[in-house]
Amino acid sequence: SVTDANGYEQIAVRRADASTEATLVTKNDIGRVTDLACSPTSTVVVFTNHRHELCALDMDGGEVRVLDTCPTHRIESLAFSPDGRFVAYVWWPAQGTSIIRVAKVRSGKVHDVTSPLRTDRSPAWDPDGKYLYFISTRDFNPVYDALQFDLSFPQASRPFVVTLRNDVPSPFVPKPKPIHHDHERERERWNNKPAKVPDVEIDFDGITGRVLGFPIDEGEYAQIVAARERVLFTRFPVKGIKPARREELDDEEHGTLLAYDFDQQRLATIASECDEIQLGADARTLIYRSSDRLRAIDALNELPEEGDEQKPPSEPGRRSGWIELDRASVEIVPRDEWAQMYREAWRLQSEHYWVEDMSDIDWDRVYDRYAALLPRVRTRGELSDLIWEMQGELGTSHAYEWGGDYREPPQYQRGFLGADLRWDEDRGGYCIERIYRGDSWNREIDSPLAEPGLDVHEGDCIVAVGGKRLSRDVSPDRLLVNASGRNVSVTLRGKKGDERTVLAKALTNESALRYRAWVEENRRIVHERTGGRIGYLHIPDMGPWGFSEFHRGYLSEFDRNGLIVDVRYNRGGHVSALLLEKLGRKRVGYDAPRYGALHPYPPESVRGPMVALTNQFAGSDGDIFSHCFKLYKLGPLVGKRTWGGVIGIEPYHHLVDGTLTTQPEFSFWFVDVGWRVENYGTAPDYDVDIAPHDYRDGRDPQLDLALELMDQALAGYAEPRPDLSTRPSLPLPTLA
Repeated sequence: SVTDANGYEQIAVRRADASTEATLVTKNDIGRVTDLACSPTSTVVVFTNHRHELCALDMDGGEVRVLDTCPTHRIESLAFSPDGRFVAYVWWPAQGTSIIRVAKVRSGKVHDVTSPLRTDRSPAWDPDGKYLYFISTRDFNPVYDALQFDLSFPQASRPFVVTLRNDVPSPFVPKPKPIHHDHERERERWNNKPAKVPDVEIDFDGITGRVLGFPIDEGEYAQIVAARERVLFTRFPVKGIKPARREELDDEEHGTLLAYDFDQQRLATIASECDEIQLGADARTLIYRSSDRLRAIDALNELPEEGDEQKPPSEPGRRSGWIELDRASVEIVPRDEWAQMYREAWRLQSEHYWVEDMSDIDWDRVYDRYAALLPRVRTRGELSDLIWEMQGELGTSHAYEWGGDYREPPQYQRGFLGADLRWDEDRGGYCIERIYRGDSWNREIDSPLAEPGLDVHEGDCIVAVGGKRLSRDVSPDRLLVNASGRNVSVTLRGKKGDERTVLAKALTNESALRYRAWVEENRRIVHERTGGRIGYLHIPDMGPWGFSEFHRGYLSEFDRNGLIVDVRYNRGGHVSALLLEKLGRKRVGYDAPRYGALHPYPPESVRGPMVALTNQFAGSDGDIFSHCFKLYKLGPLVGKRTWGGVIGIEPYHHLVDGTLTTQPEFSFWFVDVGWRVENYGTAPDYDVDIAPHDYRDGRDPQLDLALELMDQALAGYAEPRPDLSTRPSLPLPTLA
């Protein structure tokens, strides 16, 4: 096990029933352990750490040897051979490219099993020592995009196998078998087979040429494990990842557990809603996770016929295989837990901060300064405050802490009508000043009052909700508490005083609706003031949602005479390079058909000049986009200086109570200003503020200036277009 009882991570030995205290095996700095595997035949343990090292530890003597290091990425997915002589793992020769390597544990000699093509992962040894299985993306089978001229590889992976010796045949060659195959007898044979450890021999010469693909379709495969005469792996659906609403993430997407049987040469579905798998040392007992539940099954059970998957009973027990986790309990002493969490949060920064000297900050002194306050911490929230203050001493962006073991507060889910309302004393109700319109085809992003058939109009008054009359003190918001996602009756009074009641399904959140209305209003203003010559799009973040919104706007706006790109309030992410690549396309030609319009080359390239809008709320990848828009000279940048936080994170470190902390690990450097976007931001070419009275009156001086600059740019812009009157003449030559 791994313990940090002395303040730093060490490897220790303890009894499985925890009846004795852990005994430390290591004493020196071994880094933060990221993966660990125990030899099946000896007292050797191999582990990887945050420093990209692969280490071997002799549990008897405590000696630690470094077997391998990786210059680009953490080493992953350790797997011992059945005889314990070799360990397979994932190694990264270049950014984004991984291979399977095998190290001899005793000598430390390293061999590449696969060649660098794209990504190989999840190595798994055949229990008989003849094969090594893995998941790989090496088919490169592109799919045309449905919305734009592009191709991608959404289903790129597949299980593969490599034969370890030259004389080992392909496992996909069918074996002779009797007509009447007794599966129960086969299981009994495996049960009674003596546990003999195979001697694993590997012919490394030419091994990269002995890779074979499983005869199944490409997909999104994650893990693979090997039982006798059978492998099991997980496959996940290829699905869009844009959240349905701005502030909500999709639920975890479950995978399917599949088995490929070499004896029968067929694929079968074992279980659905499978997220992770782990095979026991007996190469037979398999445990899989489904959300927060665990189930144990026999990996050698008879394969179900196609379409005959049996859903197990949901209750825990031997029959279903579900493990009753509620039986496990642990005593928690909050003060002790909080002290350990504070120490670990501090240590994670010291181990992962992007420069070793912590930018000349005395990090030990910072620890002592805030640790003195630990005895005064009385609540989990106060601990969060303390960690935030401690991490804030770094003076660096992206040093976050969130989540953890908080008591669940009462939930009062408000419903929303997607409208601006104002109390009117004379009419005795809340008048509808504006009904926000979003996407009528997506009722979660449109006002419930705009439902076809309700015939609700701006100017109508709401006088009752749920049958209860409204007053100045009893508002619709009050009566919509706990009405989220439910149908509620809304009583309306028209301008002539007539009343009627309609049924509307209250929204659970209206931020996406109000966002959509804001974007469409900006686009309408731009189109109206320019006669449709200028396009407009907004990018809310640099994640899947922002990628979606960019293309929703771009693909209908790029062919106007000019384009305004708005990244105000951009919350960051990681897709700025993809969007800048699209905006940076320069038209160099056209396809001229006999009928129809000219087709630009490159396809979907911007037709004319561009202007970008940014502000102080655009940060992280929003900073990067704003800076690169200037750096690439795509056009002027208008607005306010950006947030100034471009040191990236890899949020995967959880504290003991589930708290997630982030460490600034990747600092951004630019060719023009070096490291100086961090803690400063990007200054616009034209600094324009929006004053409070501008907000009140619905004015947008930043957009106004962008339109002025666009007028100026278009006045001096000569659009390169072919003169169709000069089409070539190709008469046949006159023969002499």
